[in-house]
Amino acid sequence: MPAGRPRKEIDKDNFEKLCGLQCTLDEISGFFNCSYDTIRRFCQRTYGKNFETVYKEHSMVGKISLRRAQMKLAEKSAAMAIFLGKNMLGQKDQLEVEDSRALDKLDEILAGVKEDAVQSEAVRIHSEREQAVESESRSGQEREDVC
Repeated sequence: MPAGRPRKEIDKDNFEKLCGLQCTLDEISGFFNCSYDTIRRFCQRTYGKNFETVYKEHSMVGKISLRRAQMKLAEKSAAMAIFLGKNMLGQKDQLEVEDSRALDKLDEILAGVKEDAVQSEAVRIHSEREQAVESESRSGQEREDVC
C-alpha cells in the first residue's frame, strides 16, 4: 500500500481546455485546487513531457480558435479587419504626400526657429558673462577703496 496522500485527480480534458484558453499555471492549479508541482507531475506522468511543453502544444488550439473568431468578425467589422491587417500582415497607416513643397517650407521654418533659438541663447550667455565681469569689477573696486 502506497504511503502518503492519495494522488490528486486532474481531468485531462479540462486541463487541455484550460491550456487552450491560455490560462496560466497559477490559474490551472487554482482550478484543480492543487500546487504547481502537482500540475507539473501530472504533465510528466500523463504526457511524458514538462508543463511548459504540454502547455505550448495545447495552447495553440486556443490561439487557432481565437484567430478563427477574429477572421469571422473581420468579415463584419472594419475595425477588426484593420487590426488583423496591421498585426498579422504588417500593414500600417501611411500618410501619402503628393506635394512636398509644404514639407520643404516646414523644414525651412523649423531651421529658422532653431537658428533663432541658438542666437537667443548665445546672447543670453554673453549678457550673463558681461554682468558677472562687471559685478566682479565693482567688487574689486570696492575692495581697493576700503584699503
